[in-house]
Amino acid sequence: MILDAAVRVFARDGFHTSRVGDVAVEAGVAHGLLYHYFSSKDELLTTIFRETWDSLLRALREVETSREPAPEQLRKVCAIVLRTWKREPDLVRVLVREVARSPQLGREVNEIAEAFAAIERLVERGQARGELRAGPEPRLAAVIVYGALEEILTGWVLGQLPDGDEDVALAEEAVVGVICSGLAAVPVQTTLSA
Repeated sequence: MILDAAVRVFARDGFHTSRVGDVAVEAGVAHGLLYHYFSSKDELLTTIFRETWDSLLRALREVETSREPAPEQLRKVCAIVLRTWKREPDLVRVLVREVARSPQLGREVNEIAEAFAAIERLVERGQARGELRAGPEPRLAAVIVYGALEEILTGWVLGQLPDGDEDVALAEEAVVGVICSGLAAVPVQTTLSA
């Protein structure tokens, strides 16, 4: 209840301008009760990040352990991340505005590295099975996938991209299409002009 209230307050008012008292009022609890569970506003934000990231990592592990082809696994990864916007837009706002662009991120590098590693393993296995093109280094491919997803979420948060239900589905399809076409087992012929 307190964490849900913190997400609403941080999304609406911004982390830096919010006070612990604002969260307590939003949650309908006394300040003292809030301090019983969380020592500070920073701890609230850290807990929001960790719980969200733990949930994301569990979902990525489920995709990774499936026996589906690599392109389908990558599609599921994209769906997990992008569909969060429709389910929990305030949470995405907080993660994009307050966590992804703050010094807080430096303290959470291990958790983020786990997500990159899961995508990297998907690509590596897909390449080994001939489902994905062998050219791109798997780590770099994972960064490209993650970066595309993060930039789409940022575009939605900042109001720079349309974000209706159909737009979310189109974004998922676009990321998967671009990534999988670029990683296709049969490389697309391109010509570079000088």
